[in-house]
Amino acid sequence: MISVGIVGGTGYTGVELLRLLSAHPDVRLAAITSRGEAGTPVARLFPSLRGRVDLDFTDPAKTDLTACDCVFFATPNGVAMGQAAALVEAGVKVVDLSADFRLKDLAEWEAWYKMKHAAPALVAEAVYGLPELNRDRVRAARLVANPGCYATAVQLALLPLVETDFVDCDHLVADAKSGVSGAGRKAEVDILFSEASDNFKAYALGGHRHHPEIVQSLTQASGKRPGLTFVPHLVPMIRGILATVYAPIRRETDFQQLFEKRYASEPFVDVLPAGTQPETRWVRGTNNCRLAVHRPRGSDMLVVVAVEDNLVKGAAGQAVQNMNLLFGLPEARGLEQAALLP
Repeated sequence: MISVGIVGGTGYTGVELLRLLSAHPDVRLAAITSRGEAGTPVARLFPSLRGRVDLDFTDPAKTDLTACDCVFFATPNGVAMGQAAALVEAGVKVVDLSADFRLKDLAEWEAWYKMKHAAPALVAEAVYGLPELNRDRVRAARLVANPGCYATAVQLALLPLVETDFVDCDHLVADAKSGVSGAGRKAEVDILFSEASDNFKAYALGGHRHHPEIVQSLTQASGKRPGLTFVPHLVPMIRGILATVYAPIRRETDFQQLFEKRYASEPFVDVLPAGTQPETRWVRGTNNCRLAVHRPRGSDMLVVVAVEDNLVKGAAGQAVQNMNLLFGLPEARGLEQAALLP
């Protein structure tokens, strides 16, 4: 059994990790930390986990996480970079769900996240945990930087295109919409019910933090830095992401076949039949990303639609997928759930 600790278990990503790991056949939950909820039974804070998680939250300062085999950081940006080094040196595998280790360019990271990086040596070692791009590197890693939610959907929609030369990669557009849970479990005016309900808006038009990690990975995949315009939107639903990606066609091919071939062996990427128009509820509660490839009539633009659950494939589920790879388990272990409907 893999002994697992979770740092920061009270947010939406933390409780999603608890939900998935509590049902994982190869995992023993050993510790869940929270400064604010130390001493509180997990099942009291999250009654949905009654009978599934029989642990209390503990103070991270008093919890020996080096006794764990794997530690997940479900914390705000800036926390993992201060604690990961000691765990890695103790032989603990670390999966960080924050952005602390996603960007290799430290100056770029510090510009986007407005703080000095505390562990630059670990940045070079960390493996970006998009299995569909870095599976073999994840297997050999000590520290995995779990991708962002928007970044996962947009990259999976674009990888087959940037890895070939059928589209103009200098003029890519990603138009993405996310449910409110993507903003986290916190009190902010913009995500209050009366503000977010019955409303639909774009945000971060001057630049979103997931943009540089998308560009970094697409550059790795293609060998050339793409030109990408990325605009996120907030929609009045709890969970889910729908990303619509536009790419100018340079030369013709069977794009449906291109995507089917690229993802034929991927357990969590589902290329839908031609003509399908995917919906976020098709992946709710699952670790799947479903893709649809379209060529609008009379257009020289390829349109790819990706749907995922931002809390699962966009966060906790992908983190568990990476844990499975780290420990040599079947990649889909503990992640076989069907989507919730309605």
